[in-house]
Amino acid sequence: MNQASRSWCSGPVSRRGFLEAGSLLTGSLGCCDILRSRAAAAGSTNANKPDDTAVILIWLLGGPSHMETYDLKPDAPAEYRGELNPIDTNVPGMQICELLPHHARVADKFSIIRSITHEDSQHAQGSVRFLSGRHTPSVDPISEYPTLGPIIAKMRENQNVGVPNHVASSIRAYGDGSAYLGESALPFVVGGNPGADSFSLPNLSVSDSLRGRMDDRIGLLKAFDKFRRDADTTASMLSLDTFNQRALNLLTSDKARQAFDLKRESDETRDRYGRHEWGQRALLARRLVEAGCSFVRMDMNSPNIPGTDDKRIHNNWDIHAINGDLYYDLSVRMPPFDRAVAALIEDIYARGLDRKVMLIVAGEFGRTPRITVQKGTRSGNMQPGRDHWPGAMSVLVSGGGARMGQIIGSTTDKGEYPKDNRLDPNDLLATVYRFMGIDQHHAFLDRSGRPMPILPFGKPIAELG
Repeated sequence: MNQASRSWCSGPVSRRGFLEAGSLLTGSLGCCDILRSRAAAAGSTNANKPDDTAVILIWLLGGPSHMETYDLKPDAPAEYRGELNPIDTNVPGMQICELLPHHARVADKFSIIRSITHEDSQHAQGSVRFLSGRHTPSVDPISEYPTLGPIIAKMRENQNVGVPNHVASSIRAYGDGSAYLGESALPFVVGGNPGADSFSLPNLSVSDSLRGRMDDRIGLLKAFDKFRRDADTTASMLSLDTFNQRALNLLTSDKARQAFDLKRESDETRDRYGRHEWGQRALLARRLVEAGCSFVRMDMNSPNIPGTDDKRIHNNWDIHAINGDLYYDLSVRMPPFDRAVAALIEDIYARGLDRKVMLIVAGEFGRTPRITVQKGTRSGNMQPGRDHWPGAMSVLVSGGGARMGQIIGSTTDKGEYPKDNRLDPNDLLATVYRFMGIDQHHAFLDRSGRPMPILPFGKPIAELG
């Protein structure tokens, strides 16, 4: 694992002072600046009224092992099959890992793609490849190409439903970014645990102590805009008041506050998702798409389970032997993951969202089929792990109006490469864009003025049509 991968996660992006700063992002743009820059580019996006569809991406940074999640190989030699066993699901012939019993009970509501493969085994490159559809020689953790969330945000930038149309638990995943689409396509950030008692969104929630300051804020906006009008005589300034009003409407939106307020859910529902960061993030994702948000990315990286041996657990799914003990790590990581994802799938169908919402659960690649055993740098013990492997990976898809309960493609006996129905990450992206009503051939101008199509290639997956 390279140094960039080791240092990726420094904690959730701070939310402090968003209201006072007037910003929905961790960058320098204020809310009205975001709205203005989005509208300025409206001519380059889809002019058709967007469909009422949405995507939730549960992002598993580091690359989860397909051999310990959705593509077990019980008949392979011991150094390949590992220590975990497959279990049956409620779909005949579909088996998954024994640590995913909640998944097993809702397997008729998801499909597993087992035959996606690509060529990029470094984290940033693999993420760029999976999320943008392009290969890059760069190992910069910020993508030089726009990725899935920012593209959807740009294509839906004129949608105004009272909630942000692009929300994520971090400003960027590793290898993620808006590139030449600009900061306006970056997400509204909701870090930390949205279910914690101490959680609040100061950028949306106007507390009693701040209500008296709203007049000052409106006055500040007006004064600031007067200064800009004096300095800028272009016709674009004529619509500035509209953007300021929309910004303030979002900052004080009852609909937005309600969507982000998990206390409006029953205790039973919150318990079903799990009273931990991953479970409450999954619940928030459902609430947001139900309220009209177009794209939600929720990271599930460190399980943060009290009382566990953190010297044997890695802070994401990149579980090399030097990082953590693969099977101890998974014994801690998989139960909250299982509960959160299964509850989200169950809710999507129970609430009639399965034709409106497509859920994707994935990381940037799979893990080496052959297990390695090495001394852990923190535990000091010999322990098992798996390394980077883009040759084969598994992806879970739910909803999207498609037929579920499918296994799409297969891998060789040792889980090394696709055996049939070989698919590319671009095929999955093409499937997502088709579902969202976005033309994958639509082009944006890059920083040098060249037209760049959303996808350079890729064909929607027939089984998910």
